[in-house]
Amino acid sequence: MSLVTAAKRLVPLLDRVLVEKVVPPTVSAGGILLPETTTKVNSGVVVATGPGAKTKDGTVIPCDVKSGDTVLLPEYGGTPVKLEGQEGKEFLLYRNDDLLGVLQE
Repeated sequence: MSLVTAAKRLVPLLDRVLVEKVVPPTVSAGGILLPETTTKVNSGVVVATGPGAKTKDGTVIPCDVKSGDTVLLPEYGGTPVKLEGQEGKEFLLYRNDDLLGVLQE
């Protein structure tokens, strides 16, 4: 099952965002083992978003991010999610407000 198929099966509600955490390499291109402190990056790629939060009058406020965005994640938080057929990948569910920013290239 592809990532797109697995993500389509899980549709976040309200202002929730499904993120695949980016796991940095532990070995450099030259084969040198990198210490854990240099490989720690709290970023991820948005896989799916909910429609957005609702105000008291029912108006929907859309999420600030979209699928494919690379986002900066808080050090703690997020709800771990296991997707069928995606063993070895780390998925987390965050509220839109919990995301710290969008990383642009």
